[in-house]
Amino acid sequence: MQTKVLKIHKDDNVAVALTTLYKGETYLDIVLQENIMAKHKFALNEFNEGDSIIMYGVLVGKATEKILRGGLMTTHNIRHAANEFSLKERHTKWHQPDVTKYANKSFNGFYRPDGSVGTRNFWVVIPMVFCENKNVDVMQEAFMKALGYVPKESPYEAMVHRMVNAYKAGNNDFDTLFAREEDFIEQNKKVFPNIDGIKFLTHTLGCGGIRVDAQSLCGLLAGYITHPNVAGATVLSLGCQHAQLAILKEEIEKRDPHFSKPLYLLEQQKIGNEHKLLNEAIKKTFIGLSEANNHQRKPAPLSKLCIGLECGASDGFSGISANPSIGFTSDILVALGGTVILSEFPELCGVEQEMSDRCVDDTIAKKFMELMRVYNSRAEALGSGFYANPSPGNIRDGLITDAIKSAGAAKKGGTSPVTDVLDYPEKVTRSGLNLLCTPGSDIESTTAEVGSGANIVLFTTGLGTPTGNPVAPVLKLSTNTALYNKMTDIIDIDTGPVIEGIETIEQAGERILDYIIDVANGKVLAKAEAGLHDDFIPWKRGISL
Repeated sequence: MQTKVLKIHKDDNVAVALTTLYKGETYLDIVLQENIMAKHKFALNEFNEGDSIIMYGVLVGKATEKILRGGLMTTHNIRHAANEFSLKERHTKWHQPDVTKYANKSFNGFYRPDGSVGTRNFWVVIPMVFCENKNVDVMQEAFMKALGYVPKESPYEAMVHRMVNAYKAGNNDFDTLFAREEDFIEQNKKVFPNIDGIKFLTHTLGCGGIRVDAQSLCGLLAGYITHPNVAGATVLSLGCQHAQLAILKEEIEKRDPHFSKPLYLLEQQKIGNEHKLLNEAIKKTFIGLSEANNHQRKPAPLSKLCIGLECGASDGFSGISANPSIGFTSDILVALGGTVILSEFPELCGVEQEMSDRCVDDTIAKKFMELMRVYNSRAEALGSGFYANPSPGNIRDGLITDAIKSAGAAKKGGTSPVTDVLDYPEKVTRSGLNLLCTPGSDIESTTAEVGSGANIVLFTTGLGTPTGNPVAPVLKLSTNTALYNKMTDIIDIDTGPVIEGIETIEQAGERILDYIIDVANGKVLAKAEAGLHDDFIPWKRGISL
């Protein structure tokens, strides 16, 4: 029989409802004072105003009024609170999982000159500034159907055609005309069978902000150009913007001093005529694609995997099922010599002490704490601190303070030591668990993780989100089976069996890694990449001038 409530840590004074509970029922020797919806929390003892709320073994809030034993915890009776943090002793000992079954496993990937290995083989087209977005869009329209990367007609185009025909015939009964999956017209066979796609990374930055934003953008774009999943790039520049090609070259050299991939840099103000620019860009890109098509998949050890860890549209089960499950996956990869990236710094509020204590040396710990303090102070200066992170959806489904959300979000990082701390948009250079400073915003954070080197991203969700990335497969993991069954078109893996007591965290973690290997091999497409969810949003940290 499924357990209906869960006390996560021995020191907790709240419990989580794993299914809807009703007033008058008794759990953990406590009579419920009101109905408790699944994913929400109830008090294990009586609280007075100012009393500490403990969950996951850490401070997650303070009572703002009297709360009865067995009462529902809400935004009306709790406010965010988190413990202070400081530099303390290192706690880097951890129980490494048994990785015997994975010791000799590998995946077939694309080797790059710098020694990294890609799980995909893409060509990217990138504008240095938003002024070039239109030209990038023209290139996208010219290439995608012609090269066989999208169908000649989508079911939605077919639906519109039927509606147009009905309208011309005087029939206004459009409610009977739907987009049908069978309306997909098979795309032409790919012209370049060894190239997984050509990706177009339009954005809204490059000029108008402060110089640090231009530098960060160039660093991010350099991260994508040097990314193991990218074979080469075409870059369009206007010429007068803050994000100059010279800065991009410097950032590429930082990440790969011996960079040798095909790279075509075109500046419109030098070439002049837009028609000439596009002709040159399309010609060079096609030549580059023909070169990139020569790359073949070859066996690579699992230590060549770099996994981004992300959560979005989270719920009250995130920290109980999906997040700790990929946390165990993370520990396996670290034990195998692989790399994982944990980001979303606003969602580490309240667990700073634990994360800083896990850093391998004082210098790295100090960097983490300084980034957290500066980030929060900048947010507070604009009228909002980390406490404002939970979204309406988070709150509705049980994450009622930032510290509750953070304590569950941190479970994605497993238990291994923190080998490095990176400020956006730095590149990963050390294997093991890396902390990357990013916002909690799903797409900005995912964009940053991939820019730092993640060649696959694990993205947990309790409410559902289609978020993807142009160059790295983003695997969506549901925290509950109801969500998985409802959104099979965008969810790859279900960790709901953990909530139902059917599967352990460890079993789920191994199942996830097996799926990752299939995706890395190219045998399985992430639902996000199959649906062409190529979300790309650089993080703008400064103000506009």
